Amino acid sequence: MPDPGPSPVQSSLPAAAAAFGTYGHGRGVEAVGCIRPEQLAVPAPAGPPAPVGAPGPALERILRGPSGLGTVGLHLARHEEPLPPAAPPEPPEPAAGRPIPGLYHHPVPEPDPVRVEEVSRRIKAWADEVDLYPPEWEDQFDGFSVGRYMVACHPDAPTIDHLMLATRLMVAENVVDDCYCEDHGGSPVGLGGRLLLAHTALDPLHTTTEYQPQWSESLHSDAPRRAYRSAMEHLLQGATPSQADRFRHDMARLHMGYLAEAAWAETDYVPEVWEYLAMRQFNNFRPCPTITDTVGGYELPADLHAQPAMQRVIALAGNATTIVNDLYSYTKELAGPGKHLNLPVVIAEREGVSVKEAYLKAVEVHNDLMHAFEAAAADLAVACPVPSVPRFLRGVAAWVDGNHYWHQTNTYRYSLPDFW
Repeated sequence: MPDPGPSPVQSSLPAAAAAFGTYGHGRGVEAVGCIRPEQLAVPAPAGPPAPVGAPGPALERILRGPSGLGTVGLHLARHEEPLPPAAPPEPPEPAAGRPIPGLYHHPVPEPDPVRVEEVSRRIKAWADEVDLYPPEWEDQFDGFSVGRYMVACHPDAPTIDHLMLATRLMVAENVVDDCYCEDHGGSPVGLGGRLLLAHTALDPLHTTTEYQPQWSESLHSDAPRRAYRSAMEHLLQGATPSQADRFRHDMARLHMGYLAEAAWAETDYVPEVWEYLAMRQFNNFRPCPTITDTVGGYELPADLHAQPAMQRVIALAGNATTIVNDLYSYTKELAGPGKHLNLPVVIAEREGVSVKEAYLKAVEVHNDLMHAFEAAAADLAVACPVPSVPRFLRGVAAWVDGNHYWHQTNTYRYSLPDFW
């Protein structure tokens, strides 16, 4: 299909915000519960009027984010110190791999090789620090290319430290998936107990003095819990309390999705297509784009994040990016032991079509989700152009595009079926 070019979500947001004014005047504001102008009204200051489009004092307090001890790294205006001098990087090679024919996506620039190298170095050191994997898994860890993944997904991260918040969490989530659910010792049997105890590394246990030490010791007992504990400790240094609690909530959603898939595996149940898509709304990438403001060094206020229109945008982004994973990992999962549920497999079985027809229909499902995501984001940007809203929407769109880029180019992990 023709190259659709840059994401329309990213390109249309500035114009939408400019057309409707800083405070979101115009029709549609009430529909999404955006901050109203009168809620931000303050006495007019003495002196010359503010420049057109400049936020008033009340809104400015929201936009400038947190202040005080420990919040210095949360502001986009502050830039990282330059990295130590190094040899000039080689010019980046063109992206490897080819996109799935007919898949609606947007190309992204090659991620900054200096940042990729530094994030890759730091995440490897962190993996050693928390004793993440045995030596024989090192090639798989390197082949995951998480540095390239996170730099592509978060182009607005002001510093390497901000990027590392997302990178540790991404690795920790994959360790839990691999070791508890998938092919590195995972099993649906007893999964609920393992996930609940691991979740306490994100959402700490508040118990009696007698039992607290046993819980604390348990957080070091296996790689998933060590990874969750350490990654969350780092997140808390860069996130506000509401951002951290938002992340915990989305991780609980993720774990519920894991449990649904595990329950179906235990009973050999192949869900209906709509049931599978419901499961994938929970067992998906949502925790990653939902922290895009934390990684970007600012905060989308909690009341704006919680609006149903914003929740729809985030859900559609998570759903679309997860179907990308189903499509690119299709041949990898077919080569593994047992039956691995993914959208093409479920469509083939439930709708009685060939594997090729099922795969091509799954591409259409992805494209429908992408178009719905972009339409919902553009509508929200028009209805509520408080500056942090279009900024957050641009960040989510960048994550969607970067996620596709990583899947397309990670030829160590993925290859396409021979359907074209």
